[in-house]
Amino acid sequence: MGTCAVVAGVGMIPFTTPRNTATYDVMGEKATRAALADAGLEYEAIQQAYVGYVYGDSTAGQVALYRVGTSGIPILNVNNNCSTGSSALYLAREAIEHGMADVVLALGFEQMQRGALAMSYTDRPTPFDSFSEVVRGLQEPSDAPFAAQYFGGAGREYADRYGLGLNVFAQIAVKARGHAANNSYAVFRDPITVEEVLGSPRIYGPLTRLQCCPPTCGAAAAVLVSAEFARKKGVDTDVVIKAQAMTTDFASTFTDASMMKIVGYDMAKAAAEQVYQSAGVGPEDIRVVELHDCFTINELLTYEALGLTPEGTAEKFIADGNNTYGGQVVTNPSGGLLSKGHPLGATGLAQCAELVWQLRGQAGPRQVEGVNLALQHNIGLGGAAVVTLYEKVS
Repeated sequence: MGTCAVVAGVGMIPFTTPRNTATYDVMGEKATRAALADAGLEYEAIQQAYVGYVYGDSTAGQVALYRVGTSGIPILNVNNNCSTGSSALYLAREAIEHGMADVVLALGFEQMQRGALAMSYTDRPTPFDSFSEVVRGLQEPSDAPFAAQYFGGAGREYADRYGLGLNVFAQIAVKARGHAANNSYAVFRDPITVEEVLGSPRIYGPLTRLQCCPPTCGAAAAVLVSAEFARKKGVDTDVVIKAQAMTTDFASTFTDASMMKIVGYDMAKAAAEQVYQSAGVGPEDIRVVELHDCFTINELLTYEALGLTPEGTAEKFIADGNNTYGGQVVTNPSGGLLSKGHPLGATGLAQCAELVWQLRGQAGPRQVEGVNLALQHNIGLGGAAVVTLYEKVS
């Protein structure tokens, strides 16, 4: 196993709407304690911590972790937009693999406000100025939220290119609710129909309200340890991070006049290819994936970016049921961002928790059978993509 990072413990709390949330520090404490209990470790064993959140003041990570312990360890706060949770995990994994520490905590939380995402500061350049400049040359102005404009435009581009019907996107939302029905951590668990999805208020392009992830609050955490520490302390070594890659935008994001590339297609594809090459596996070996379905459109694009189906074939992939139980690969057994929810800083670590449970055989009624490898995809506009491959090794 060498210096690979063992996922010793994971924990999360049920996600909620902003109206029903606890404060971020309480949520962060609960998720941390859950991950520590799962690992069978005390907080004093933690040597470093990386804490991710998008909306919060500096050192909010300390505020949350001081509720668990004040042990003097390095606590680093991380913000990488919607890929924040996986960015914290990436740093924790690097600390283990490079011998910087033997026990590292990755924590993510978000206390969001109601309504669509918006810029916090209006007196300085935004992270999306260069993206919006490209977007203005590709599609008409709109009052819709900027993220919906980006992803809606990407969906329209894909549909125009491959002759896709709008009901295909809606089917993804229906599938998400079906999976979430078996997840007590998910916000939206009631079934919906294609007709209900298409009949909900239109937001932008192909997107309707039920195809957009909701503002969500929540927290999730993972405890990573070195293989040597695990052996010495008798920590469970069943699940390891076999490969991981982070990418940011390429020149093609801005030069290729493509909304699909604006929303991260190229960086997601590159990260996945790096992971497959590093691990010596291919997408055909994957049976379960937690991917970043902030909008139905992005789930469809990600099928192809991750190589689960060739470019231009996502409609058939969905029609054949290859994205759910009984098919080729179960995508978002948790319900994904669309139904479980998307508390930005927590999302990547909630994906981690779900996949660890799947590999351990602890996912209950949403368990995918015969899982030895599990793939995670988490992106943030602006931009960053993190793809992580987990393996069950015993």
